[in-house]
Amino acid sequence: MSVKILSRFFIVLTFALLLIFSACQQAKPPANQQTATTGESKEWDSYVNEFLEAYFVAHPEFAVRAGRHEFDGKLTDWSAEGIAGDVKRLHAAKDRVAGFQDATLNERQRFERDYVSSVIDGDLFWLESAEWPFRCPQFYANSIDPDVYVSREYAPLDQRLRAYTAYAKAIPVAVEQIRKNLRTPLPRTFVNIGHTTFGGLISFYQKDVPDIFASVKDEQLQKNFKEANDGAIKSMQDIDAWFKTQEATATTNFQLGAEKFSEMLKATERVEVPLDKLAQVGRQDLQRNLEALKTACTSYAPGKSIVECVAQAQSHKPEGGAVEVARKQLKDLKAFILDKKVVTIPGNEEAKVAEAPAYRRWNFAYINIPGPYEKGLPSIYYLAPPDPTWSQQEKDAYVPGQGSLLFTSVHEVWPGHFLQFLHANRSSSKFGQLFVGYAFSEGWAHYTEEMMWEEGLGNGSDEMHIGQLLEALLRNVRFVSAIEMHTGKMTVEESEKMFLEQGYQDAANARQQSARGTFDPAYLNYTMGKLMIRKLREDWSASRGGKQAWQQFHDEFLKYGGPPIPLVRKAMLPGDTGSLF
Repeated sequence: MSVKILSRFFIVLTFALLLIFSACQQAKPPANQQTATTGESKEWDSYVNEFLEAYFVAHPEFAVRAGRHEFDGKLTDWSAEGIAGDVKRLHAAKDRVAGFQDATLNERQRFERDYVSSVIDGDLFWLESAEWPFRCPQFYANSIDPDVYVSREYAPLDQRLRAYTAYAKAIPVAVEQIRKNLRTPLPRTFVNIGHTTFGGLISFYQKDVPDIFASVKDEQLQKNFKEANDGAIKSMQDIDAWFKTQEATATTNFQLGAEKFSEMLKATERVEVPLDKLAQVGRQDLQRNLEALKTACTSYAPGKSIVECVAQAQSHKPEGGAVEVARKQLKDLKAFILDKKVVTIPGNEEAKVAEAPAYRRWNFAYINIPGPYEKGLPSIYYLAPPDPTWSQQEKDAYVPGQGSLLFTSVHEVWPGHFLQFLHANRSSSKFGQLFVGYAFSEGWAHYTEEMMWEEGLGNGSDEMHIGQLLEALLRNVRFVSAIEMHTGKMTVEESEKMFLEQGYQDAANARQQSARGTFDPAYLNYTMGKLMIRKLREDWSASRGGKQAWQQFHDEFLKYGGPPIPLVRKAMLPGDTGSLF
């Protein structure tokens, strides 16, 4: 999550997170896409810079994660008046962007205009149409996350301590605004994620943060820090207690509804496909992967049921722990990419691996990638240990098998999120570096899992193939659950059962994943993005040598950075009338 990713508000995320980044990332479109155009508009380029600076002012924590540290310690004004002001700013920007006509822009600028428009539409959907600031606590997760100050070594520790102290001073006001915004009664899953996210920060503030800054010897700095941190702790304790009081009246009314779900797809991803057809696409891919799993299990565990086969594969746990094994996997994966010429690696950066902090353990894995204004800082691939409150059986089952962990590492690092952002952060357009859509980011990362298997990763091992297929089935069930839960055709309990019986997830993961679909309705973007990329690859490479052109396709696709995939399809296949799926 991940993260970056989603719109500014969802990154899963990954959410990644949930963190954040367009053929417009290049100074010009790929050479084979250039056409006769009008002259370059200096007014448009000036406006893009104006838009970005206004965005940073409105959302300073977004600027900080991007590496603009003059905004350190500041938080978004999440009051109702502040949100209304942001909506007004976005509508004004939407009108301004619409005023730039094709005839006044060159090819690169027309693409960038459409991408800027999609970012604005996405933000407006979550703020205004879905009213997510007033409905969903997880909307604020990125805004209140202090990770940039404590884990990103962008400055000397004393400077980061000053920044964290300013952040901590701002937390009580932000938390009070958030609590006032949230309409009650809340859905039960929203109450639970509020407790996980906000409550999880309490122990992080109390234990982890003081240890990180303990070596700073300035007594006044430490005094200021303690006072501000104590205030932040109390704010989180208060809102966590408030979430607990909401449990008694919690509801199951989380659904967006069919109309808003369709609006979400159009506004955030430029996908306009009837929901019944989209659900059919998802179920067809689910069936394709179920059949592949059956074939793999027949070879891997003859005579055993699929459940027994999966249990056998998942019992092969990472020796020495997931973090240690993942570190070795990253070295092997990078060597594989170079040897097979899968995709260009545009630099020497590496990703570190670490255990996820407590407040970010609502999903097993995510990667934190420094923003485009940072220089020479590492990315960190986080893996979450089991929840200590679970039973020992659930804890044991939660740790993935070797195969599942291998393709998680593919997804998060090589050649998934990390490699995609190596390309994105090198583009010449800051706008493109800053905004990467959910379906592009998570779609690419998920696409690489099956693509790497097709390229020969795992040496044909049935156990490794089962690991890849389990990752695919997890995302297939997310796809179906998102659509059907938010259109009232499936309950959370039915989704959980589907994760168990068709996603072959363990009980703890099934519970987490079904709940996530309620507050992250766009998590269908993993499979939706993957399927759009596969279809684009098929159509683009058909006249270029098929599989022999895959590396060229990957390099071309990544040049676009992270806009809605339908925009990339239009740019890579001019005049195309084919379908997205």
